[in-house]
Amino acid sequence: MILCVQGPRAHLPDTSDPTGRFPVVTFSSPRCIHTTVTLWDPSKDFRAISENFSYLDASGWYWGAISVCEAHSVLQGASEGTFLIRDSSHPLYMLTLSVKTGRGPTNVRIEYSLGRFRLDSSSPARSRLQSFPDIPSLVQHYVGSRSKEEGEKTEESDPIISPTPKECAVLLKLKKPIHRPQAFPSLQHLTRLVINKNTQSTERLPLPRPLLQYLQDYPFQL
Repeated sequence: MILCVQGPRAHLPDTSDPTGRFPVVTFSSPRCIHTTVTLWDPSKDFRAISENFSYLDASGWYWGAISVCEAHSVLQGASEGTFLIRDSSHPLYMLTLSVKTGRGPTNVRIEYSLGRFRLDSSSPARSRLQSFPDIPSLVQHYVGSRSKEEGEKTEESDPIISPTPKECAVLLKLKKPIHRPQAFPSLQHLTRLVINKNTQSTERLPLPRPLLQYLQDYPFQL
């Protein structure tokens, strides 16, 4: 891209007569600065989104294209903090987090931009909300933040405010996902979750390569 800015002014010789009847003529010319713009590679979107949905399919708590009413029906009898991920009904968003709060089920859209996911929020803290490379990392972060002692403040904790009018704002607490009945986790997957919760570096475990690959295919705790 070429950015043009105003250059220094050049002055013509003063040819006006001493009487001041003719003004001095001045002119300016632009000078050009060459800048480089880094363009986002669309193939990165394809890889990021494909990998994200691969993780979601393995998680068991991605409910796909269910409606708002269906999501609320699933969460109505659940305890506070129970959540699920579903396809968003809004054309500008890909996914939505549905969660049971103290006032009942509510929904928070999930933004996607340049390979990163972030919760949508109307709170003043919106600019401080962290972004993540995938949805499991996002929800795992907030579940971890809320599992600390009540009222404890940490640098990692982000407030999650549902995108409703200020007088109706609700502080969301994520505690546990609710699985689809037909996608209840297998014993192998449950074992993988336990290993991930208790191991920081699974690639160092003394396990056969196929088992190590299985752990790396879903490196999350939820």
